[in-house]
Amino acid sequence: MSSLSSFASKPFNSILQCCLFLVLIGAVSAQLSSTFYSGTCPNVLSTIQSAVQSAVGSGSRMGASLLRLHFHDCFATGCDGSILLNDTANFTGEKTAIPNVNSVRGYDVIDTIKSQVENICPGIVSCADIVAVAARDSVVALGGPSWTVPLGRRDSTTASLTLANSDIPAPFLNITELLRSFSNKGFSPQEMVALSGAHTIGQARCTTFPTRIYNETNINSTFATSLQANCPRNGGDDNLSPLDRTSSTTFDNAYFTNLLSLEGVLHTDQELFNGNGTGTTDSFVSSYSSSSSTFFTDFSDAMVKMGNVPGVELEEPCLVMLPCQTERT
Repeated sequence: MSSLSSFASKPFNSILQCCLFLVLIGAVSAQLSSTFYSGTCPNVLSTIQSAVQSAVGSGSRMGASLLRLHFHDCFATGCDGSILLNDTANFTGEKTAIPNVNSVRGYDVIDTIKSQVENICPGIVSCADIVAVAARDSVVALGGPSWTVPLGRRDSTTASLTLANSDIPAPFLNITELLRSFSNKGFSPQEMVALSGAHTIGQARCTTFPTRIYNETNINSTFATSLQANCPRNGGDDNLSPLDRTSSTTFDNAYFTNLLSLEGVLHTDQELFNGNGTGTTDSFVSSYSSSSSTFFTDFSDAMVKMGNVPGVELEEPCLVMLPCQTERT
């Protein structure tokens, strides 16, 4: 892959025309590879890892935020960095989609990493790859498993507010809707449960689960009362509650143990386990609650699969020297 550094002095429109030409000729079949940057940017992984460790060290919640950023990017138009694009007068990106606004964080961390990477190998590494690697390193930083991240994604030059609103699973879906949402992206029920285990870290705004704690019956009453204290019926929408009541800053399997006790925070969390032995995914929840190693293995495999959800993959670099939060259309 050739560097874009020689394009640095060219007008933006010329670079854009080059990228659009590459898209039009159909150079979208490049295969992802863990060694994609071995020759062009050999220190990229250690650079990203150090930056993520620093960001998570400053606030453990950022680890969950970077993981969520990758998930929301992949579930809209593929793992292509489209979620990073800023709105302009002529373009609406995905940041203001209902699942993303006031939910997705970490944009500035990605920009910081991009700046550091540009210093060591300008015009080489895509923002989409940075997001994917940062998600992995965030999980590791919080005590979770590692996995090999296939690389070589190209940054999208467009985004879809519509797909971000329709394809990212909402917190009020029932199990049938959840299964359909994940199946549409190629995931099995077991892979869906494994990926849902990402909720073992992070927090949720009270506005995402009022019905769960005030109207649903498949919830531990003591647990519901504790959540109500932080999330009153009126006001407090932006208050935060941990998605894992026992260890929200450690990536472990406690999330699934909580579901067995009917202590899932979001409606979609508890939908994975109904407690009467007849639920479609009950057995997977039980398995992961009793074996963290099984959960870690399946989560890692599912993350690799998610990272391969098709996006814009070009054989030549496209706008990779620009800041991640910019207008690339």
